[in-house]
Amino acid sequence: MSGKRLKRKKIHSKLFTKNRLVILNEDTFEETFSLRLTLMNVFVVASIGAILLILITTFIIAFTPLREFIPGYSSSKLKKDATELALKSDSLTTALKKNEAYILSIQKVLNGELEYAKFNKDSILDSSGAVPPQVDLKATKEELELRDEVAKEEKKAQSTPSKQIKKKAK
Repeated sequence: MSGKRLKRKKIHSKLFTKNRLVILNEDTFEETFSLRLTLMNVFVVASIGAILLILITTFIIAFTPLREFIPGYSSSKLKKDATELALKSDSLTTALKKNEAYILSIQKVLNGELEYAKFNKDSILDSSGAVPPQVDLKATKEELELRDEVAKEEKKAQSTPSKQIKKKAK
């Protein structure tokens, strides 16, 4: 137990022993700069400096365009362009399907497979598969109750000003 205590005291004394850092002018041996340091002070300052350097570097890379040079990060312009191109390709695909259905219908009319009287561009586009999904538009019980409450409040609001106008007129 005393051996451990001695080791701790040695380490403590090494960490907190005061040393002097002196910078001398070599020609005149004049003391230019002097500083009293301990090993613990040097360790703490070096650690804080390293942490600050890491944080500053991280923030510079994360919040500036420098991050585009790191593999795996893409530029915001590239992402925006990719989104726009995806939307354009979707709209072009639907336009292409409509045009193909229209051309097939014209070919049927020209081949005599379909009567001209039945040939209509709107019916062709509807038959091409662009059917909107069915949506239930019926009001729920909660919506009906809310509508009733709002209607009652509106009636109260409309009746209140007319009574005040009558009182002011008298």
